[in-house]
Amino acid sequence: MLRRSALALAVGASLFAPAAFAADTIKVGVLHSLSGTMAISETVLKDTVLMAIDEINAKGGLLGKKLEPVVVDPASNWPLFAEKAKQLISQDKVAVVFGCWTSVSRKSVLPVFEQTNSLLFYPVQYEGEELSKNVFYTGAAPNQQAIPAVEYLMSKDGGSAKRFVLLGTDYVYPRTTNKILRAFLKSKGIPESDIMEDYTPFGHADYQSIIAKIKKFSSEGKKTAVISTINGDSNVPFYKELGNQGLKATDVPVVAFSVGEEELRGVDTKPLQGHLAAWNYFMSIKSPANDDFIKKWSAYAKAKNIAGHKDKPLTNDPMEATYIGINMWAQAVKKAGSTDTDKVIAAMAGQTFTAPSGITSKMDEKNHHLHKSVFIGEVKADGQFNVVWKTPGPVKAQPWSPYIPENKGKKDEPEKK
Repeated sequence: MLRRSALALAVGASLFAPAAFAADTIKVGVLHSLSGTMAISETVLKDTVLMAIDEINAKGGLLGKKLEPVVVDPASNWPLFAEKAKQLISQDKVAVVFGCWTSVSRKSVLPVFEQTNSLLFYPVQYEGEELSKNVFYTGAAPNQQAIPAVEYLMSKDGGSAKRFVLLGTDYVYPRTTNKILRAFLKSKGIPESDIMEDYTPFGHADYQSIIAKIKKFSSEGKKTAVISTINGDSNVPFYKELGNQGLKATDVPVVAFSVGEEELRGVDTKPLQGHLAAWNYFMSIKSPANDDFIKKWSAYAKAKNIAGHKDKPLTNDPMEATYIGINMWAQAVKKAGSTDTDKVIAAMAGQTFTAPSGITSKMDEKNHHLHKSVFIGEVKADGQFNVVWKTPGPVKAQPWSPYIPENKGKKDEPEKK
């Protein structure tokens, strides 16, 4: 009976295993929302993957084969992410998947990748508290974005904030990040009475009463700042309402973790000048590598007639993280001489790539996260960001936040399963 069960499991696993050399091409999965509330952020990441694939193919492909993208639309529907991941792995036989934005979408697909021993490259900042053998996290952990941003707000240069509004979309990333930030603020002597926390659902559009609450909270004598983990298309009405109610950065600065150049495309940014975003890349960064990245993206967007970008090409942090990820994966495949998951994982350790930010990004040897520099930028009238603060160099990620007591003793590398 045990032998029969073992055989059945082996057969089942083989049905899901990526077919590395079964075809004339190497298939690459693209798992991003092209419709629904997250399409405002995710669609451009699909195009970034396709651009990088074209570049790799123009240089001869990998292992003597061309890369073939397989694009699916999980439509901002979290259970559908898992179904589409299964499709990519079991039916389309992709060797790797680049995808997801929200943590709830990543959590949805995680069991699929772990059960099938497949690879996901995840390109967006997240709350940490996860470390999977089958995921490479090319976005920021909290110590590479959220913690430095709050430290900046508390500093003299950042306005010496003493009260904080933790405002987010109601799902795992904002709630867990704010749990970490609340613990961090308490460690700095900020009392509960000086922390306000509020959440809105995905797709929320009416921020009138929330902005009014923030104005009231900020009028009680202490310098107040807002930490925004609002995601998706809700950012447009949020920032419009900030402008409508005249909540200026000089009064109550907002620092956002999920708002970049793309999300501000449809917003009148003149009233928002001075509000902040914390990322690991901005389009406005001056470097030869960034000049080259912007030039390539502009040409690609025009050639492919990409909506919005053909006339006003914009780049942003998750695009950079996506671009780093696919290029590092290609380097690892060459080093391994294979697209086999375990061989590629081993070859990914220590990979480096000159990022568009001009910084040499490095994949940590153990924890599947990039070492990343941190930048804080102020919104300018043209929707770009002026960098007002940055770390001296790349910062190693801490997947397990030290401000969460239960993380004590957790290892900085994925468990072997």
